[in-house]
Amino acid sequence: MQKKIVVIGGGIGGYVAAIRGAQLGASVTLIERHKIGGTCLNYGCIPTKTLYRNAELLHTLSHIEDFGIKVDNYSFDVEKIQARKDEVVNTLVGGIEQVLKANGVTIIDGTASFIDKKTLKVVKNDGETIQVTGDDIIIASGSTTQIPPFAGVDLPGVITSKELLEFKSIPEKLVIIGGGVIAMEFAGIFAAMGSDVSVLIRSDRFLREVDTEISKRFGAMLKKKGVNLYKSIENMAIVETENGLAVTGNTTKGPVEFPATNVLLSTGRVPVYKYLNLEAAGVEVTKKGIVADHHTFATNVDHIYAIGDVNGIIMLAHAASHQGIAAAEHIMGIEHKGNHDAVPNCIFVFPEIATVGLSEDEANERGIEIKKSKFMFGANGKALSIGEPEGFIKVISDMNDDILGVHIMGPHASDLIAEATLAVANKMTVDHIANTIHAHPTLAESFAEATLGLRGEAIHMAPPKLKK
Repeated sequence: MQKKIVVIGGGIGGYVAAIRGAQLGASVTLIERHKIGGTCLNYGCIPTKTLYRNAELLHTLSHIEDFGIKVDNYSFDVEKIQARKDEVVNTLVGGIEQVLKANGVTIIDGTASFIDKKTLKVVKNDGETIQVTGDDIIIASGSTTQIPPFAGVDLPGVITSKELLEFKSIPEKLVIIGGGVIAMEFAGIFAAMGSDVSVLIRSDRFLREVDTEISKRFGAMLKKKGVNLYKSIENMAIVETENGLAVTGNTTKGPVEFPATNVLLSTGRVPVYKYLNLEAAGVEVTKKGIVADHHTFATNVDHIYAIGDVNGIIMLAHAASHQGIAAAEHIMGIEHKGNHDAVPNCIFVFPEIATVGLSEDEANERGIEIKKSKFMFGANGKALSIGEPEGFIKVISDMNDDILGVHIMGPHASDLIAEATLAVANKMTVDHIANTIHAHPTLAESFAEATLGLRGEAIHMAPPKLKK
C-alpha cells in the first residue's frame, strides 16, 4: 500500500520534504496557508538577496573610478527595483509549484490544524472545510518576526522586514533595532541606497553568531560604509515626534534619542505553531519550538515530524531543506546519512561573512586545544583584481590537523564556504586540502593558503614569528 505523507507548510523545508517523499514513492499532500516558498522565497532570502545585488552595484559605483571608468549622475528607479525583485520571486515560486506538480504532489491552499495525530482539519482559502489524513505528518510551519516588548511598536512607520521589502521610497533615516543577520543585511542594503542608517542593540556585541574576531572587524568596516552602530542601549521605546519617529533609550552616559523616518524591528524570529492545535495530537512543545530529534526530526508522537524553523534547532533555510529530506527518508525507511551539525551560515553584508563549524570562542569554551591560521584577501590575486581585498579566511583545526571550523569575511564568502563545509562535515584534515589543487587565480586559493598556514606551510604569507 502506498504511504500517505501530509506536509504542513510549503516553505523551503516543506516543499523539499514533499518532493523527496514523492520521489521515494509516497502519495504526498502539501498544505500551505499563504504562498508556496514560504518566508524564504517570498519575504526573506530571495528578495533580500535581489536587493543586495542592487547594493553591490552601488558599492562598485562608489569607487568605479578606481577601475578607470567614470559614471556621472546615476539615479534610482524604485519601481523598477521592486519590479525586478518581484519578477525573481515569482519566477522561483512558479518553478517550485511546477516541480511539485510534476512529482505528483497535491497542493491544498488552506490552514491546517490537528484533530488527532493522523487527521487534520483544513480550512481552505476559499472557505471550504475538509479533513485530510496521513500515515505520517511533517510540520513545516516556519517562523515569524519576533516583536519586542517596547512601547510604540504599533506606531505608523514601525515595520518588520516584510514591510521594508515593499519600500516605495528610500527612507531618509532608517533606525534598526536588533544586531543579528537580518538587521545587518538591511543596514548594508539601505546604507548603499542612501539612507542614514543607525543600528541599536541592547547587548554589547553585534552578530553574536559569528567568530568574535570577525564581528569586531566587521563593525569597524560597517562604520566606514556609513552605518552608525550603537550598543548597550536599555529601556528602548518608539515615540512620535514633530518630524516623524524617534527611538529613545538609556546608556551609561544618560538618555539618548535617535530620529527616524522608519524603524525596523529586527530582534529575531519565533516558531509558528499555535494555530496547529498540537494539543490534540499530543506533540511536545517548548518556548524554543516543537521538540524534535536532531537527526530524524521525529517528534515525541509516532509518525509526526517537525522540520525547519518551527523546531527551533537552527533557523536557516538550507538547514530546513536538509531536515525535510531527513524526515521524508526516515518515513520511507531509508537510513539518512546527512550531517546536520556542519551547517554553513551566510550573511550578505559588505564584505560578505560565512562561517561553518566551531569558532575559536566555542572551542575554548569546550576546552578543545586548537590551532588557527588566517589568510588575508589582500594577498590574493583574484581579490585584488576585482577590487575587493578586504577581509580574511580563518581556519581552525584540532592538534591532529582535523578541520573543525572555517570563518570567512570577504568577497564571495557565501560561495567559498561550500568547500569549507565539505571539509568540516567529512572531518577532513589539512592534508586533504593541501593535496587538492586549487585553480589560479581564484578566491578559493585563500582557503588552501589559510589551511596550509595551520602547519606553517602557506606559500603566500610570511611564516609566523617564533616566540622568544
